[in-house]
Amino acid sequence: MDADEDGTPSRGTVRHPLFARYYARFAPALDERAGVGAHRTELSAGLSGRVVEVGAGSGLNFARYPPTVRRVVAVEPEPELRRLARDAASRAPVPVDVVPGTAEELPLDDGEFDAAVVSLVLCSVRDLERALAELRRVLRPGGELRFYEHVRARGPVGFLLQRALDRTVWPRLFGGCHTGRDPVAAIGAAGFVGVSHRRLRVPERGLPTPVSAHVLGGARRP
Repeated sequence: MDADEDGTPSRGTVRHPLFARYYARFAPALDERAGVGAHRTELSAGLSGRVVEVGAGSGLNFARYPPTVRRVVAVEPEPELRRLARDAASRAPVPVDVVPGTAEELPLDDGEFDAAVVSLVLCSVRDLERALAELRRVLRPGGELRFYEHVRARGPVGFLLQRALDRTVWPRLFGGCHTGRDPVAAIGAAGFVGVSHRRLRVPERGLPTPVSAHVLGGARRP
């Protein structure tokens, strides 16, 4: 449900209507022109069993899940993006259930999933530590976390720009997104093991943006 009986937003709802419309319009073009689609495909390669995708957005990852995946539960808090995700789920090659919920309070059982996927979402969660604790909770022991995220710039100029943007306009314009977080360090600090990743530049050529530094990687729940 998107609202409680008295009409107030449910606990699993986060509303960013302007950003949702922007994302729905431009994200597919970025997938194609900036190479993000290829990274999404690599993100899900080799997954199997039951998968939870947290912050599924409009469902751009759904078509890329391999047939070894038995079922995907996709958690998305934004109502408009959740509606688009349900449309995408109806066309997905594997069964996908789209449900409301936030990363910090997943409506899922302990140890329920073989793998978890986060894709360009850890930048925007309200409490990164709590979100990662929830991801660890819903994974079975030995379950895999796959992540594709933009990250803190390496150079001082880029990092200072990110910090200035994160303290001012960027989160307001882009659905709570923060440009300069360090999700790789946070994943390790959350108790995941075997954390591995490679850095990417998106797009590979042209002028960089505050969110050009990306990582693609994985880790496991002990």
